[in-house]
Amino acid sequence: MKSNDMAGKNQQSPEMTVHWFLSILDAIYDGVLVADEFSIVRYINPEYTRITGVTYDQIIGKPLHEVRPGAILPQVIRSGKPLAGVYRREGDIEYVVDMAPIFIDGKIVGGVSVVKDITEVQRLSQELQKFAKRTKRLKNMVDRIYRAKYTFGDILGDSAELRAVISVAERIAQYDSDVLITGESGTGKEVFAQAIHNASPRASGPFVAVNCAALTPSLVESELFGYEDGAFTGAKKGGKVGLFEIADGGTILLDEIAEISLEVQAKLLRVLQERSIRRVGETAEIPLNVRVIAATNKDLAICVQEGRFREDLYYRLNVLNLQLPALRERISDVKILANYFLNLYSAKIGRTLVLHPETYDALMRYHWPGNVRELRNAIEFAANMCENTVIMPNHLPKVLLGNSQPLNGAGGTLVEIVREAERRTIETMLQRFGETVEGKRRIAEILGISLATLYNKMKTLGITERAEQ
Repeated sequence: MKSNDMAGKNQQSPEMTVHWFLSILDAIYDGVLVADEFSIVRYINPEYTRITGVTYDQIIGKPLHEVRPGAILPQVIRSGKPLAGVYRREGDIEYVVDMAPIFIDGKIVGGVSVVKDITEVQRLSQELQKFAKRTKRLKNMVDRIYRAKYTFGDILGDSAELRAVISVAERIAQYDSDVLITGESGTGKEVFAQAIHNASPRASGPFVAVNCAALTPSLVESELFGYEDGAFTGAKKGGKVGLFEIADGGTILLDEIAEISLEVQAKLLRVLQERSIRRVGETAEIPLNVRVIAATNKDLAICVQEGRFREDLYYRLNVLNLQLPALRERISDVKILANYFLNLYSAKIGRTLVLHPETYDALMRYHWPGNVRELRNAIEFAANMCENTVIMPNHLPKVLLGNSQPLNGAGGTLVEIVREAERRTIETMLQRFGETVEGKRRIAEILGISLATLYNKMKTLGITERAEQ
């Protein structure tokens, strides 16, 4: 078949062409009205009827001004000048009309009105405003819940060791690099993290603290990064926002970071590098503006050597390092801290309590393996045991009295002294609380360490358990 024959077969009749264009106009979401040069209405589409309420039978073939008093399209046809954005209202429906004359060979042969319903736009705008208000309320709620409490002014002590660490932390706060805080349990790692956040440009943003050791391996990823609806069995309907998303614009503290699995460490490394997260069950990336502060009482360098911590993640976190001193390394701060805690518990129990000079001596001689947390627990214990207003040494936990060291030193290296003191402390507490799991859990709580750490220390120090009678 020749190409000319093909072209002829593809050509539509005038009637088909008109039908085709009318179908297009019928499908347009905006209302369309067409009038001739005498302003007689020749066409409206279904959307015009929906918006204005004027039906086909009411208006077709009739002068526009008879059916629609005040219509402006006849003026546009006469003047040949288009108009745009003319506001109209029909009952509860509000709309705007764009009007233009129709020219053929330079002659005006009619006009067209395009009607845009703004009622739906206004409704959506109102919904958006409501959504924005709810979002603002939720943000304010998040800001109240995830608010850092402590500042550098709340860190008590006047020792040279503490002042040096605070000075470094204050400089760290001015930058936006990730931070690794290391130190024994009870040295105040979260307090320092909060103080860094509150002294940083992110102070107005959320501060989200995550205890990685408390997250089960199966939930750590979904808790940190969130998940989509139906991502796994038991997932909440609608999904869940992860803690990293909540911390957006602020700081997230990953406490006890050495406890997370190697698999999650790999995903965390990617978050630190890309500054974006991917919810469980979703492929899209969510960009983040968050500072990460990691904290641990473990030596991560040793964890890396033992294959329990990724070397690349260690170096990525260890950009700014803050090593907190143990309380025994700033023993001169014990009196300041003891007085502060004593005032707290005096107010709590409604009695003014004081520490006897001999009690101060006992506190200063103790080596504090549980650091500031253990000191606070000891003062609370003594405040409850004291029957009058003066706390004597016998009101203190017995472990403090049985394991205090002369202030002028003892034989052996510092490591040996600390090792022996820890051994005697644990043995004394085992005698007091017993060797049951509950007894050991109580000991771990008083010392400010985990139950697993207590078992490891017992093994390292050669403390053998007696057979149960």
